[in-house]
Amino acid sequence: MHKALRGGFIFGLTSGVTTTLGLMVGLNSGTHSKLAVTGAIITIAIADAFSDSLGMHLSEESENIKEKAIWEATLSTFFTKLLFPLTFLIPVLLFSLNNAIIISIAWGMSCIAFFSYVIARMRNKKPFVVIAEHLLIAAIVVVAAHYLGGLISQFLA
Repeated sequence: MHKALRGGFIFGLTSGVTTTLGLMVGLNSGTHSKLAVTGAIITIAIADAFSDSLGMHLSEESENIKEKAIWEATLSTFFTKLLFPLTFLIPVLLFSLNNAIIISIAWGMSCIAFFSYVIARMRNKKPFVVIAEHLLIAAIVVVAAHYLGGLISQFLA
């Protein structure tokens, strides 16, 4: 895969997982509303896809990269950030919200672990260390969002 496409894809996937899981877990803790979580997933897929692809576009332009590579990174970020978060709708629509959250966390963490493994192999690094580092960061996001959602609910309800 071309470097710009790969960069946009990996960024989009990682950001899509962490952002969507954080939002889902936080909203579940705060509202326990399937409607709120569903609406948030769709909203974040659209808004974050545009936002992050614009950010990627500007970042790539600031590096004086060829125009084609800029657009490859921009579009791969956009489509990954748009489509990947929507995969989290499947468990939300098929299962109870609590089960959907657990399934979504497992799905998201599996994706991060798999692509961390791929990155580690590409860089000739020990996969376990790279995977553990990336999963730890994602877990911090999920745990923080869980407690933040509960706190917000407690103080604003």
